Amino acid sequence: MIRPSLRGLSTLKSFFIGVALVLAMPAGAMAQSLFRNAHVLPAPPAPPHAALPKHLTIKLTTSSTSSTFNVAATAALTTAPNAYAGAPGANPNQNTLVLYDSTGQWGWLGEAYAVMAGNLVTHGSKYTMHEAVNYVAGELNGYTGLVYIGSTYGEPLPTALLDDVLATTKPVLWMNDNIWQLSARATNFAGQYGFTPQFFDFSNTLTVTYKGVPLMRNSLAVPSGLLQTTINDATKAQVLAVATNDTGGTVNWATKGANLTYIGEIPFSYTGPNDRYLAAIDLIGKVSNPNMPSRKRALVRIEDVAANDSPAQLRAIANYLYSKNVPFSVALIPYYIDPNGFYNNGVPVSIHLYQDTGLVSALKYMQSHGGTMMMHGYTHQYSNIDNPYTAVSGDDFEFYTAHINSANSVIFDAPVPVDSMSWAQGRITSGFQEFAKAGLLPPTIFVPPHYAASAIDYVVFHTQFKAMSQRDLYAIGWCPNGACGTGTPDYTRIYGQFYPYMVRNIFGSVVLPEQLGDVELTEYNNNPPRFPADILYSANCNTVIQDTVQSFFIDPTLDISYLKQIVEGLQAMGYTFVSVSVIMQG
Repeated sequence: MIRPSLRGLSTLKSFFIGVALVLAMPAGAMAQSLFRNAHVLPAPPAPPHAALPKHLTIKLTTSSTSSTFNVAATAALTTAPNAYAGAPGANPNQNTLVLYDSTGQWGWLGEAYAVMAGNLVTHGSKYTMHEAVNYVAGELNGYTGLVYIGSTYGEPLPTALLDDVLATTKPVLWMNDNIWQLSARATNFAGQYGFTPQFFDFSNTLTVTYKGVPLMRNSLAVPSGLLQTTINDATKAQVLAVATNDTGGTVNWATKGANLTYIGEIPFSYTGPNDRYLAAIDLIGKVSNPNMPSRKRALVRIEDVAANDSPAQLRAIANYLYSKNVPFSVALIPYYIDPNGFYNNGVPVSIHLYQDTGLVSALKYMQSHGGTMMMHGYTHQYSNIDNPYTAVSGDDFEFYTAHINSANSVIFDAPVPVDSMSWAQGRITSGFQEFAKAGLLPPTIFVPPHYAASAIDYVVFHTQFKAMSQRDLYAIGWCPNGACGTGTPDYTRIYGQFYPYMVRNIFGSVVLPEQLGDVELTEYNNNPPRFPADILYSANCNTVIQDTVQSFFIDPTLDISYLKQIVEGLQAMGYTFVSVSVIMQG
């Protein structure tokens, strides 16, 4: 039997978030298809003009006073459906409020942006998220910080929200639109914060420099504009990040004055591995936990290990990593299936883990040399149909369907036809049984094949595992007014998110980071090759984040020299490899 030649298709994991949309803003069925398949969120529509509005629409509410939001109300929010726990290690004394826009044709984007912000917040604190229009006077008194995502131009923000923001000394991060409502409401905005919002800049700003590191800004974000600020008082305000256009000019990207930090766009749109999204992550951390530790840690995962892998190669990997004092994890497919004999001259093949005694012996050897087992699906394929490649373990999706379109791109379609909680539970139970029969303890960490599953599958995974190792895939509509799980997921509008540190996602699962991707020697489905130098470049971009875990995965069939380049490159950058159990402690 020939070892599958498509093992390098881990590209699906590395790039499913980084692919950009073709249009600057979705419009119609075609654009919805593009949105679904790119897995990145678009930016809001372009503002009507560069000048900020002079006639404001503000939602009038009762003035803010500390007495209008009492202790009982605060306690109620902490147990509400839209209140979420922090990840292990989050500061227990911190509690962040995440508010987002929800009105207008593109109001649905607000929920997705808030989910992304909330997931990131969990690294520093617990949080509550809900629509900004539902803010009540004094609500901010129950929190230690605020993140507001202004994605709808002219959202009718409550005056209570504006007044409470202006009155607080707690850290506030404001993104994109409606900062003009706050400045208009202030008695002296420039005097209070030392800067003033000015106008939208539409120049071709494709690089954002933060902490001296250049980060990418996708050209598709340009039409939505970058709201500019002017520093009025350098003793009170400073520019944290600048965006550079194609003529060498610079404009302000992030500004901080007193307790208010402002980002002039939505940094969750058109993201990629080396994106200005990384700067936003760091700024979110300064709100969720102002005392965020400064650590430089790293993780490595050996990917798609399955029956018929070379035990000698696996032992060689373990020996090398052990010699470098590098703990590692192993993403294991417990049941190998080639139902149509794709790699065996048309003769079907199925190999249970316990039947490959050489592999089991190598796995135990890896465990004795610092390896932690993870379950990588049950079969890492679905049925006997191409999904989208060969129907063979390691090549195909297991919990989601996909196909390759005429442009040679992988298109995510929908959850598998038989998807249900009982079906997903059955796959996990069968996987546990494979480990047991092989004399291995069932793993406590799960890696979804190709990082794709339905919302109900993720709910099942959460009940069965202590943690996930993945990039998350979400569907719009799951979190109405911030109450995740009370809505109906819309799988025609899916989006992904990667993390540079451990978080707790909206399904309640602890998520171990993987943001650097893997080595890909050839182009697959319009995704470019990716070499150790590319991974280390992404790692350098991640250095802007104060507390980061540099995490990558690699296929064991590759020449070990690629693994060595990445490991030693990260160590040279000052990063220390630790075990997943250390990361899971926070």
